[in-house]
Amino acid sequence: MKHSAHAVTDAAVATIRERIERQVYPAGAMLPSQRQLAEELAISRASLREALSTLEALGMVAIRPGKGVYVNDASARIGVAWRFADQISLADTYQLRYALEGFATRLAALAASATEIEWLTDNVESMRAALVEGDVDAAAQLDFAFHLRIVGLAGNAAIADILRGSTEIVMESQRLPFYQRELVLSTYHEHLEILDALRRRDGAAAGAAMERHIVLAAQRAGIHFPIPSAYPSAGGLPLRENAERTGAPHVQL
Repeated sequence: MKHSAHAVTDAAVATIRERIERQVYPAGAMLPSQRQLAEELAISRASLREALSTLEALGMVAIRPGKGVYVNDASARIGVAWRFADQISLADTYQLRYALEGFATRLAALAASATEIEWLTDNVESMRAALVEGDVDAAAQLDFAFHLRIVGLAGNAAIADILRGSTEIVMESQRLPFYQRELVLSTYHEHLEILDALRRRDGAAAGAAMERHIVLAAQRAGIHFPIPSAYPSAGGLPLRENAERTGAPHVQL
């Protein structure tokens, strides 16, 4: 139940954030009343207050007691410190991973043995334990191992070499989303979805789940990149359907 409550809050954060970034709620504007927002999002007032607190921590809104919640100017919002900016942008890093890992995961579904599924299952649960304990570095290492194992299963040496050759950059892109405390278990739930599709040997679902995971991880790190229409599995409607089915945050791209 606790995880379900967090998923509801995460979805509210994602929806309100999307509206701010699309300027449905422009800078300086006051958000609708909490009662109205709670009704629109079909969540409790308590979950909404938690979502608004998260958005305030991200610098996206300012909560003024007795006056309302106001959208901050973009320049006042918290940015992501990306220490590899002189080599590659964070947005490009996520796009590269999206392009390579979605394809690799589709291939991996064809080769995933029971032994490999067991290894991935142990990895996912170990990552959850690290996240619960607040060990971000250990979680990022386990996250990287999960992704690299899947790429190894795909049998594409070129993709594996690219990721191994960029270990520090890829791991940093995996570490950044964990710093949003309220959303810290999102990666765990997204990995479970990927794992479930691999267990069913459903390549299309596994690839789509990996793509969704990378898009949502990027957004937790403050990065929003366009998805070409040729990749509908990671676009708006399927993400909404996935959010309704799993409780993951929906983001309209």
